[in-house]
Amino acid sequence: MVRLLFDQMIDADAAGEVRLMGFDVVRVADFSMSTANDDEVLSLAIHENRVLVTLDEHFGDWTFLKLESHPGVIRVKAHPTTTKRVLSVLVPFLRIHGERDFSNHLVVMGKARVRWIRTS
Repeated sequence: MVRLLFDQMIDADAAGEVRLMGFDVVRVADFSMSTANDDEVLSLAIHENRVLVTLDEHFGDWTFLKLESHPGVIRVKAHPTTTKRVLSVLVPFLRIHGERDFSNHLVVMGKARVRWIRTS
């Protein structure tokens, strides 16, 4: 099962629903880091060995983030960004991929397209 860290853009309702589906999810807010920058959030994901899930279209400006090895980042594109819409894109994808699939990758995903980018 994939261990996930939801960033501050994904609400508590989404995290709760994903937990109920059996996934191991924590939120950046659970660490009192709701105002953390991308580098701090990624450092937390690495420290906690969790795949980071974000809605932030600017997350992953890899020219500024120091990446060596990380558990993975999933950037979800869902419009509108309602809990229901985000989960309709994210959950089916998580059900078919294991934790190792995400290692050292940025995955940019929407309803119709998934792009895997190796980051280190």
